[in-house]
Amino acid sequence: MLDHYRMFADYNRWANRLVYEAAGNLSDAQYRENKGAFFGSLHATLNHVLAADRIWMKRFTGTGEAPSKLDTILFDTFADILTARTAEDERIVTWIAGLTEDALAGRFTYTPVSTPVPVTQRLAPPLAHFFNHQTHHRGQCHMTLTALGGPSLALDMSYFLRAPEYRHYAD
Repeated sequence: MLDHYRMFADYNRWANRLVYEAAGNLSDAQYRENKGAFFGSLHATLNHVLAADRIWMKRFTGTGEAPSKLDTILFDTFADILTARTAEDERIVTWIAGLTEDALAGRFTYTPVSTPVPVTQRLAPPLAHFFNHQTHHRGQCHMTLTALGGPSLALDMSYFLRAPEYRHYAD
């Protein structure tokens, strides 16, 4: 299972780079335009994904900054969120690289933002949710980008697995 989660950490970083590269080509007005995604704009959606990642990483590691609301706008400029996203992706990859099978099987307790009642469970299932959540909202970012006339990004994991630097996950 460790290789599975390492693959997802690398895939997450790879896919985020593609989304942010495409978003960087938008005007500020396009970046902030409400296109009907759950959080409205690309700006708000990218902030949500980063906020949720920070919340989960604080739960998983006990360290780092974590907002108290899922719709927090952490960064108002694209340049600032790009810098923060890049750092958070590296933090995720590094943390996952240090996980052990015992840690994956171990239990941890956290308190959800939406329902403040403590939950105790094994680490592996919420870790799967963590990566699935990112993929879900990247799909909304993709929809927003294409609705703004941007490119249709090839974000499928099959493309990631064909990239030379990540082919080892598929071989």
